[in-house]
Amino acid sequence: MFCIRTSVKDMTEVLILIYNMLEIMEKRIVLFACMLLMIGNVCMSAGDFETKRPVLELRNFTSDAVEDEIDRVCDILDNDELEWIFRNCFPNTLDTTVYYSEEEDGTPDTFVITGDIPAMWLRDSGAQVWPYVQLADRDENLRKLIAGVIMRQFKSINIDPYANAFNKGATGEGHIGDKTEMKPEVFERKWEIDSQCYPVRLAYHYWKTTGDTSVFGEDWLSAAQNILTTFRQQQRKSGKGPYSFLRKTEWPNDTKPHGGFGNPVRPVGLIVSSFRPSDDATTFDFLVPSNFMAVSTLRRMADILTSVNGETELAGECLSLAEEIETALKKYAVVKHPKYGKIYAYEVDGYGSQLLMDDANVPSLLAMAYLGDVDSKDKIYRNTRRFVLSEDNPYFFKGKYAEGVGSAHTAYGRIWHMSLIMRAFTSDDDAEIKMCIEMLMSTTAGTGFMHESFNPDTPEKYSRPWFAWANTLFGELILRLVNEGKVDLLDSCRSVHNNDI
Repeated sequence: MFCIRTSVKDMTEVLILIYNMLEIMEKRIVLFACMLLMIGNVCMSAGDFETKRPVLELRNFTSDAVEDEIDRVCDILDNDELEWIFRNCFPNTLDTTVYYSEEEDGTPDTFVITGDIPAMWLRDSGAQVWPYVQLADRDENLRKLIAGVIMRQFKSINIDPYANAFNKGATGEGHIGDKTEMKPEVFERKWEIDSQCYPVRLAYHYWKTTGDTSVFGEDWLSAAQNILTTFRQQQRKSGKGPYSFLRKTEWPNDTKPHGGFGNPVRPVGLIVSSFRPSDDATTFDFLVPSNFMAVSTLRRMADILTSVNGETELAGECLSLAEEIETALKKYAVVKHPKYGKIYAYEVDGYGSQLLMDDANVPSLLAMAYLGDVDSKDKIYRNTRRFVLSEDNPYFFKGKYAEGVGSAHTAYGRIWHMSLIMRAFTSDDDAEIKMCIEMLMSTTAGTGFMHESFNPDTPEKYSRPWFAWANTLFGELILRLVNEGKVDLLDSCRSVHNNDI
């Protein structure tokens, strides 16, 4: 058995050729050619790729603007398999993970689960709805849904600025056995800088795109103050601060040493992040990509506070802290590598210890240009990117079907789809972008969806079959490339499967 992968146009040409063969060849030869086509598992059109979306009645939310955008992109593309994956992935957050409601006064409220985990991560939820913001002006219901996410995120920060994931209400579900100050609204309380950055990133983008300032009320002002206070506390200038975390576990990355406060850091102006975006514990607690994201976040906060709220004093405090962190990053986060020159470390402690690696989850060193935290042409970032995408990065892996960055959060040797997407987002090389798209297409294991991680030699071995962030992020990538005019590149992409090698 083999698989002929072709477009409708190509298949039409094949059928015309067979028809013409009738005039010059014996019928048995024509029949043999037809048999080859039938037994060859021919993939002809998007119609042959069965949709993996829920039926309309079972979708959590439907947006006319999103559906129109899906149709627009697929009308432009002439790559049936890529269209199929895009149609499955781009609306996955809306189809399966959002729960929209309104308060008595009509205020939007949106709870967003990650997919196969029924809790709302501040990071994931902010990233999951991010690609839809560009369409919010075309669909009032979509705009309200996104506003509902933002306002719930601000309220969550005010419940507990150290928590990373929340329940829909005060249900007491989640990691209630952890030794930290758990509240019934909190699903998990791992302190991660990016948990406070993603809500601001989303709100800022929403404001700049729609002009709607209704999300920046009292809850926002309280959240902004809580973010600023928490960042300052975790600079650890006046002791260890109020946060500690211990978990009874056989997995060392799920808890913190030294009574829950982590390994020692020298207070140099950087912010401690007890956990990485993967929810794994940091080794050296100044997590560099998250500190870069904090700088961008504080500057966005200052813009909102000044322009919308007239809170110039609080805005000034944000800008002052951003400058302090940025100065510390220049001094402590840069390492001179013998092979790549000056690069950014992944983690540092202020004492001189530096961890040279990258993790697939975002924010990461690779993703800093995508997030807008560094300029993509910055020389140190370019050097860092070369390091991250090499085997000098201990979490860079290669296999038969893909090469990319993995994580200590998943089995060693597995690659994350998110890292392949980030590589494409941060590339200006069409050949590299095409390689990333083809690796993504080749490793869905026939599901039509992205996953958390996969074995690059046997993609059928993967984790998290329902990971909405990765799905929507893939859709965002394809949409951007279409809008940038790279349709021919996308149409030329082909997947590679076991029977193609």
